[in-house]
Amino acid sequence: MSTATSPSLAQSLRHLAVGRRPLWTFARILFLVLGTALALKYVVALRKIESTSMLPTFREGSVHVIYRLAYRPGNPPARGDIIAIRTSGETVMYVKRVIALPGETISILRGTVQINQQPLEEPYTSRRRAPWNLPARTLGPSEYYVIGDNRDMTLEQHELGAIEAERIVGKVVR
Repeated sequence: MSTATSPSLAQSLRHLAVGRRPLWTFARILFLVLGTALALKYVVALRKIESTSMLPTFREGSVHVIYRLAYRPGNPPARGDIIAIRTSGETVMYVKRVIALPGETISILRGTVQINQQPLEEPYTSRRRAPWNLPARTLGPSEYYVIGDNRDMTLEQHELGAIEAERIVGKVVR
């Protein structure tokens, strides 16, 4: 075999690293980097669970994807959805479950959630629940009531309550 027709080792490595058309390779890399950056800013977010308030559904320290486009206009959150809620800025978020929808009346009696005076079935919580009591409250037209799944904790240890729809970042994807 002649050395004039076979590629040298240096040429082979160069082709392997940047391809036969380096400008196209650079353009593809740039497109992938920009596309990934835009997707992470506007489509998905990654968040680590920092507390035990979502046990047994999510463990503390687990990482989950938040789909930011889940609740486009005309597609509001549903009861039972696990959502990310903006607290301050873009990076601090809570992860909670939606249990009451706009216009509904919610109360908690001896640990049982009542929606419009009817007990809410919650298979995602543990059977043992702390005896929480909260008076009835009717949600506004753009309010959702959220709470963590870990009802063994005392009420004072939880961040829960009515939130405005504009604070919802997206749906947590398991």
